[in-house]
Amino acid sequence: MDIKEIEAKVKALLIDDLEIAEENIAPDARLKEDLGIDSLEVVDVVVLVEQAFGYKMKNEDFKVIKTYSDLLNFIDSKVNA
Repeated sequence: MDIKEIEAKVKALLIDDLEIAEENIAPDARLKEDLGIDSLEVVDVVVLVEQAFGYKMKNEDFKVIKTYSDLLNFIDSKVNA
């Protein structure tokens, strides 16, 4: 799965499941500050990523994931390892 496919899935999850406005989703958008993803929604992201990509994220993974781009690259590194 290439990064464009990963991005399409992640963007759809953020828009559809977390109701984040598409225009707010940019590579440098910070998950917490810009997209409004709080600690409870992090749990939702963990579940959604597992369902969409088969990789079980941990809440601790979000210590290194700060931006939308970080999230995409993290998923890419795990899915395409």
